[in-house]
Amino acid sequence: QVQLVESGGGLVQAGDSLRLSCAVSGRTFSGYTMGWFRQAPGKDNDFVSAITGSGGNTDYANSVKGRFTISRDNAKNTVYLQMNSLKPEDTAVYFCAASPYGYSRRHSAYSYWGQGTQVTVSS
Repeated sequence: QVQLVESGGGLVQAGDSLRLSCAVSGRTFSGYTMGWFRQAPGKDNDFVSAITGSGGNTDYANSVKGRFTISRDNAKNTVYLQMNSLKPEDTAVYFCAASPYGYSRRHSAYSYWGQGTQVTVSS
């Protein structure tokens, strides 16, 4: 069973930075595309970013491109989301997810999900 545990969320001011981490159990971490999604109150669970198993390819939602950076350390079974220049509209619960099917922005491609970490950005 694959388990994902996010950490690093918190309350920050607009313009600040945060780094989210997602630790993944299991011995096949490098075989998963890893994604970050977020859900604000009353809104859909939206794609934020994804990184392929080798780390060679990344993708970002337009709303975060240029501000957020996804990375992974396969030796530590961990994926990161560096969030800079945070805005109040970035406020959401952030989820990491693992896909054994390769790169995708679709929720249905991700078989394993973490419990989420709250990010709140005040203006």
